[in-house]
Amino acid sequence: MIRTIQPAVLILQDGTVFHGKSCGAVGTTTGEIAFNTAMTGYQEVFTDPSYYGQVLVMATAHIGNYGVHSEEIESESCKVSGIIIKKFSDIASRIGGAGTLQDYLIRDHVVGICDIDTRALVRHIRQSGAQNCIISTDTENIEGLRAQLAKVPSMDGLELSSKVATQEAYFFGQTNAAFKVAVIDLGVKKNILRCLAERGCYLKVFPMDASTSDILAFQPDGVMFSNGPGDPGAMPAQIQLFKEIIATGIPCFGICLGHQIIGLSQGLSTVKMFNGHRGINHPIKNLITGKSEITSQNHGFVISHDSVKNNPNIDITHIHLNDNTIAGIRLKDKPVFSVQYHPEASAGPHDSRYLFDQFIEAMKAVKVTA
Repeated sequence: MIRTIQPAVLILQDGTVFHGKSCGAVGTTTGEIAFNTAMTGYQEVFTDPSYYGQVLVMATAHIGNYGVHSEEIESESCKVSGIIIKKFSDIASRIGGAGTLQDYLIRDHVVGICDIDTRALVRHIRQSGAQNCIISTDTENIEGLRAQLAKVPSMDGLELSSKVATQEAYFFGQTNAAFKVAVIDLGVKKNILRCLAERGCYLKVFPMDASTSDILAFQPDGVMFSNGPGDPGAMPAQIQLFKEIIATGIPCFGICLGHQIIGLSQGLSTVKMFNGHRGINHPIKNLITGKSEITSQNHGFVISHDSVKNNPNIDITHIHLNDNTIAGIRLKDKPVFSVQYHPEASAGPHDSRYLFDQFIEAMKAVKVTA
């Protein structure tokens, strides 16, 4: 469907206004503004549950050119609250494509704005920090939009996983696989499940409010704590759940939000970042091997350096080379490790896929000694 060109407006919490054209659904949307520097993979990005509650600026200029594809989804629908784009393509050209991005956004009621200077907007966000914003096609009611924006809650202190995680447990993979892995769904990406299943894991994906007894009844060889949206500090029940599971000695692997909650369960603290890391070209150094890797990232919170210094049971395993933030940890007394970034990528490089193999080896080691 070729969109009807109509005006749209973007208003930031600090009062900055950008005028452009509507793309996607017509209407109004709010959320925390963030920018992603990836030059490809917009469909995977838009369907990543970790982006729930965020209005996303795509730093690359052209979005929509190759349409959408049924195999390039990380959940069943778009999870972004809105999109901000420089040049939006109404048409798509691709072998095996499943339609245009415009139709896809309308289907999932995602409001967007395009034809604005996204380079200037990204510079502004980098200087001013993360903040809420509103996009609307109701361009005649600026003061009303400002009033609506003032009521949007801060991401700091906001629990969002319950909006995107499964409500019922389900299975993934082959029943005769070598390992059984319990996945705690905080907003899991499909490619995490694929990466585990490809390595011989039969998965039971549990709701985020599952009990320790529910999870242990599955008799898992390992537990995966997934990615997800929101503030990890606003999830006390999951912090306690992770603490109880880790205490059993079962091998555990955490990604992104799962990584942060592992830290919180061990007495560490998390802090909200000024801007966050979002893109597929973030450099990470593995402090154990000395090797560096290019990674896919999407997060606005990190584990505090100071809290790790005061915990002798935690090793820092990875750091972000741009700002030295903590990108990975492991426990000294348990087979538990986690990373702040996305080793499953999708979109992004595969440099970090070895972490899934590391998880398999941890499960093997425990099985041998059991």
